[in-house]
Amino acid sequence: MKSAVIVFPGSNCDRDMAVALERTTGRKPAMIWHRETELPEGLDVVAIPGGFSYGDYLRSGAMAARSPVMKAVKAAAERGVSVLGVCNGFQILTEAGLLPGALMRNANLSFICRDVPLKVENSQSAFTSRYGSGEAIRIPVAHHDGNYQADEATLDRLEGEGRVAFRYVEACNGSARDIAGIVNESGNVLGMMPHPERMVEPAHGGDDGLRLFEGLIEAIG
Repeated sequence: MKSAVIVFPGSNCDRDMAVALERTTGRKPAMIWHRETELPEGLDVVAIPGGFSYGDYLRSGAMAARSPVMKAVKAAAERGVSVLGVCNGFQILTEAGLLPGALMRNANLSFICRDVPLKVENSQSAFTSRYGSGEAIRIPVAHHDGNYQADEATLDRLEGEGRVAFRYVEACNGSARDIAGIVNESGNVLGMMPHPERMVEPAHGGDDGLRLFEGLIEAIG
């Protein structure tokens, strides 16, 4: 299985993501600089990591969403390639129009960095197939702009179509309906604020994030 990690100026979780992908695929992912206009042939997974792309100027993810490489990422997603956006990657996916809604400043206006309990809302996607529906897991968050918001019609549609992948068990950042992660209509694009790549081995304090990557690899098979 071939994977790639997109790297922007200000990315700081790209290596964590690469380690998680290599651990589960057995192959090092391609590290793709944001100025590239094409992705390697035959990719199965594209990961957009966390960090502070372009220093979070304008809005978090707004400038990165307009980087040259994002046209190729959009095209890959439309072909059915799996795309995972974590934290800043989630922000970039919403700014690029690959996922609905927006990530706003945390309700308490403070940076949040801790492990949080999540509820798996949908275990039918490629990203969540190794979890049980309703299962409680623990994944770290580290963000200042993780407050997911959308209009009520969009929120109702996400809920009705089973596109809420993860939900905060406890109030975290003010996110509408405690949403922590969503998938697109086709189910091949996931955006989430918590960092599964930081919870893939016991040395991290747990491995609840590992199953996300394992399930994805298994689904692509």
